[in-house]
Amino acid sequence: HMLFSLSKSFTSTAVGLAVQDGLLTVDDHVIDFFPNDLPATVSPNLAAMRVHHLLSMTTGHAEDTTGRVMDGGYNWVRAFLALPVEHEPGAPFVYNTAATYMLSAIVQTLTGQTLVDYLRPRLFDPLGIDHAVWESCPRGINTGGFGLNITTEAIARFGQLYLQKGVWQGEQLIPSDWVAAATSYQTPNNGDNPDWRQGYGYQFWRCQHNAYRGDGAFGQYCIVMPDQDAVLAITSGVGDMQAVLDQVWTHLLPAMGDGSLPNDATAQAALDKKLAQLALSTLAGEATSPLAATVSGQPYCFDDTPRNGDGVPSRHANGLPLQSVTLSLTAGPLILHMEDASGCYEIACGHGTWRTGTTTYMQPAGQQIAACYAWPTEDTCVIKVQYLERPFSVTATCRFVDGKLHYQSQMNVSFGPVDAPLLVGTPA
Repeated sequence: HMLFSLSKSFTSTAVGLAVQDGLLTVDDHVIDFFPNDLPATVSPNLAAMRVHHLLSMTTGHAEDTTGRVMDGGYNWVRAFLALPVEHEPGAPFVYNTAATYMLSAIVQTLTGQTLVDYLRPRLFDPLGIDHAVWESCPRGINTGGFGLNITTEAIARFGQLYLQKGVWQGEQLIPSDWVAAATSYQTPNNGDNPDWRQGYGYQFWRCQHNAYRGDGAFGQYCIVMPDQDAVLAITSGVGDMQAVLDQVWTHLLPAMGDGSLPNDATAQAALDKKLAQLALSTLAGEATSPLAATVSGQPYCFDDTPRNGDGVPSRHANGLPLQSVTLSLTAGPLILHMEDASGCYEIACGHGTWRTGTTTYMQPAGQQIAACYAWPTEDTCVIKVQYLERPFSVTATCRFVDGKLHYQSQMNVSFGPVDAPLLVGTPA
């Protein structure tokens, strides 16, 4: 599963291991690692920036630099170092994913290995975490602040390792002093929500109730609760991350006690039944419609430059103008066929069941998906695509009006708008 910024806690761990190996200290100056990438003039604030400041998000930048760094071309390190550092490092706290990328670049500079390769024998293999995949920048440096993909169970093992102060099956994998430093209050933060203003460590957030966590966008969590001797790993697709933590503090935390629960066969059976029934619901509606025979196999083409209400060219969920949509409604699954400037996509959808497959639609090649469809009314077919290793789902509403297709897609969560503009297609 895609971890987004929960990746940062793993980057912190790699830095801690490199410190243990004697390769660097948190007091080392950032510019010393990249003599060939420095700007012509190194400002006093840039010169003062240390590894500690990258770890604690106190680099001195006035705002997150990530977008400018990623748009800075082939060399993200050089782009980061070229940006103005408006304040003396050490304050204020500014969440800055590019700072975590710089930590990844430092580790790779010192070890000659990417983060994922450096961590594999030291962390992933001992924890039994297979198939860890991490995205990279154009130069092959793992992105650090995002891009790690592992399972929910692997997140839980990582949290358990930290709960046990770096010990796993009797072996000290991470120095205990690094665990303490990384998860302690290093700098104040002033977030809008309670669990975003408890302080920040080294790529870990302090939480209410003496807990701490790594987290990532749209509801990826590794929550460690030392007072309860508990770890909670969550992967999800939600927009309100504080709401999830509120549920933990309101319901799970009070239910935890020091003693063991007595055996209760009835309660266990009820829990087992509930767990067995948990599933994402398919769409409600019919498997077909009187319109099906008319519209099946008919391509509906959209204007080359469709416009939304503001006169701006409409964009589909993947950021490219959608050129055509075809629904194939035969005796088998519904096939959604789409074309845009980047290519063609076909998604098979089940009715009353999820049809699994892979797609490049909206995401890199080979993404695992499940899809379903239904006709809630005679003139409307709704299709839902759920990404199995991403927090995203897309719901496409196809409404047939006066021989035309009114097509609109909606994402469950997004860094931008979740609703794409309405597109009107005419038969080819």
